[in-house]
Amino acid sequence: MKILLTGGTGFIGSELLKLLTTHQVILLTRNPAQAKQRLQHADVGNIQYLDSLDSIEDLNDVDAVINLAGEPIADKRWSKEQKEVICNSRWKVTERIVELIHASTEPPAVFISGSAVGYYGDQQDHPFDECLHVNSEAFAHYVCARWEQIAKRAESEQTRVCILRTGLVLGQNGGALAKMLLPYKLGLGGPLGSGKQYMPWIHILDMVRAIKYLLETPHAHGEFNLCAPHPVSNRIFSGTLAKTLKRPHILFTPKWVMNMAMGESSCLLFDSVRAKPKKLTELGFKFSYSRVEPALKNLLQDRSC
Repeated sequence: MKILLTGGTGFIGSELLKLLTTHQVILLTRNPAQAKQRLQHADVGNIQYLDSLDSIEDLNDVDAVINLAGEPIADKRWSKEQKEVICNSRWKVTERIVELIHASTEPPAVFISGSAVGYYGDQQDHPFDECLHVNSEAFAHYVCARWEQIAKRAESEQTRVCILRTGLVLGQNGGALAKMLLPYKLGLGGPLGSGKQYMPWIHILDMVRAIKYLLETPHAHGEFNLCAPHPVSNRIFSGTLAKTLKRPHILFTPKWVMNMAMGESSCLLFDSVRAKPKKLTELGFKFSYSRVEPALKNLLQDRSC
C-alpha cells in the first residue's frame, strides 16, 4: 500500500512509521534532510520524502492518506498569533489534501485525519461516546470542529474518511507524560485543581495500532475516540503515576496557579472528558493497555525518580 503521511516526524507519527515498514510511505515534511536525520536510527523502512503538496497535482497513485500534521496545541500560551498558527497548521494542509483527493480520478481508498477529544469540551463526569454532539464557543472545539469539517469533504463512494479524536497520548519519547515527570522528581507531584476532572488517556502503542487498524479495516469510517476504555480522574491518574515512580502524592496545584501560568489554554488541564472508544471497540479493536496502571508501569518500568 502506498501511503501519504503528514506529521510523520512528530511524537505519534514517528511511532506509527514503525508499524508501516511493509508499506511504501511518502512522508510530507518541510525539511527532508532534517527528517532523514531525525529518523535515521528508527526502524521505519524505506521512505520517500515530499517537501510540499503544491508540487503534486493529484493522488491517483496513493492508496491512503494519514494526516497527523499540526502545531502542538499545548506548548505555548494561546495568543492571537499562536491561535492562528494552531488553526492554519491543521486546516490548510487538510484543505490541500482534500483538493488533491477531489482532483484524482482514482483517489485514495481511505483518508485518516487528526482531531482531538478537545472537540467535546468540559463534560464534567458524564461518560459519553462518539454520538455526543457539541455546540461550543471554546477554542479547542472550534479548532477540531473546523478541522473535521474540512476532512469530511473528502468522503465519497471511493474514499472513506476516519477522524481521530485523540486523547492524552502516553509515551516514553515525548507527549504529555514526559512533561509530568519533573514535578514528581522534585517531590512536588499531585493532582491539578480538585483532581475530579476525567482524563481520556491512551498508550502510544494502542494509538498507533488503532490508526493501523482503521487503515486496514475497509468498513471503518466516521469519528473515532482514540482513548482507552477506562478514563480516570486526574486524582487517580496522578496517584497512579506517583505510585509507579515511588514518589510522594501529597501536593496539589491550585487551578488559579495554572490559569495564571497558561492563560486560556489551561482548560486543556481542567476540562473533564470522560470519553469512551465505543466505535473502535465495536469494530473489534483490542487494546493492549485498557487500564492506566499497567500502561504507566510499561512506560516507566525500571524507572523511579
